[in-house]
Amino acid sequence: MNVVKKKAYYHLPGLFEFYDLYRIFLPLYQEHREYFYDWCEISSIYGAPEGCLWGGGRIGCGDENPQEVLKLINEYGISARLTFSNSMLRKAHLSDRKCNELCALFEQGSEDGNSDNNSVKNGVIVHSELLVDYLKQNYPNLYLVSSTTKVLTDFHEFAEEVKRKEFQYIVPDFRLNKSFDQLNTLTLSGKDKVEFLCNECCWIGCKDRRKCYETVSLQNLDENCPDHRCTAPNAAYGYRFSEAMKNPAFISIGDIQNVYVPMGFTNFKIEGRGLGSAIVLEFLLYYMTKPEYQLQVREAIYLDSMLDLF
Repeated sequence: MNVVKKKAYYHLPGLFEFYDLYRIFLPLYQEHREYFYDWCEISSIYGAPEGCLWGGGRIGCGDENPQEVLKLINEYGISARLTFSNSMLRKAHLSDRKCNELCALFEQGSEDGNSDNNSVKNGVIVHSELLVDYLKQNYPNLYLVSSTTKVLTDFHEFAEEVKRKEFQYIVPDFRLNKSFDQLNTLTLSGKDKVEFLCNECCWIGCKDRRKCYETVSLQNLDENCPDHRCTAPNAAYGYRFSEAMKNPAFISIGDIQNVYVPMGFTNFKIEGRGLGSAIVLEFLLYYMTKPEYQLQVREAIYLDSMLDLF
């Protein structure tokens, strides 16, 4: 009897921010599947255009036409997610025209795509309970993802979040990544909902993470807020993938294959919306591409394209 192994499903950054990169990468991924590991697939790509009041986590910077973004992602049967994880929303913000128009567009989403892909739904990554209720009432066909910006570091609070029917996925704080004994107490259906943040570079001892997200939320609302500077060691150097790999919470491809998937966890989020296309490409190479084909993928992105991505 053949045992079918579960696959790992990636949730990738930069739906709007790195549209030009994905416009080249996705055809390559489809046409040369032999370049990529057969044990993983792309489940979703997340992001937000610039100027979204509901945005959170990072300041949105993509200015690509949302209809073109959806056209591309629908073509490849991938779910699109809006990162509307602002934690500081008030009732007055719910009437924002741009964010509502995006939700309406994403809700009908795959209806404009190929008929074979109509089963793919789009979603929203959300923090605010006010926004959760609003989206459930006004855009019920969008699935909801509980954002890592909630900073759920207490396992019992996280486990309660997993039980909530409103959310299809829950992203815990990265500091729960290696809490294997506790994670293994989740039911199989609960494990299906957990989406681990793999490549976080934030200091594992950070106590200001929630404050950082609140500051970004206020900035997205274009409100005055005190400048919040990260005090973590080596913060001045910014994101370094080589440093993220040293983080005790880092999830490697070996961890995914040999630890998480056998335990029943299959969803993995790659961060990087606030980084450049070059470093995001390195994530795609590390997490998805067989070593013997990484040069070919780099060449296709850097050389064969006429676009100035970098």
